Amino acid sequence: MMFNLWLNYSSLTAIKLSGNHRKRIMNNDINFTSVDTLGSLLAQIKDLTDQADAIKDSIKDSASAGGAKVVEGAMFKATYTESNRSVVDNKALLAELGATADQIARHTKTTAVFSVKVTSR
Repeated sequence: MMFNLWLNYSSLTAIKLSGNHRKRIMNNDINFTSVDTLGSLLAQIKDLTDQADAIKDSIKDSASAGGAKVVEGAMFKATYTESNRSVVDNKALLAELGATADQIARHTKTTAVFSVKVTSR
């Protein structure tokens, strides 16, 4: 049954696309369906993250207004904490110290970064 579904999916794909696109997708059906699965999973993660952020915001709002700093459910406990974070503004510091572009370049590390951006069609 799974094999028949695979063939039907390939046939539908071949009808919708033409030329090099059809050839590439027919040769990489797994990649084509994997991309759809990835997109679907990322959409679900976004929805779940939005829900989690809304709950976190309500806990933060309540706790910062004097409410409970610990909220317990049947399986989980959420604890609200406050802290200060300090960050050095490197650009302003380098400018204040008079660092030249060559000095900055000599002390700058460059690494390759790879990403996959998924958008709906």
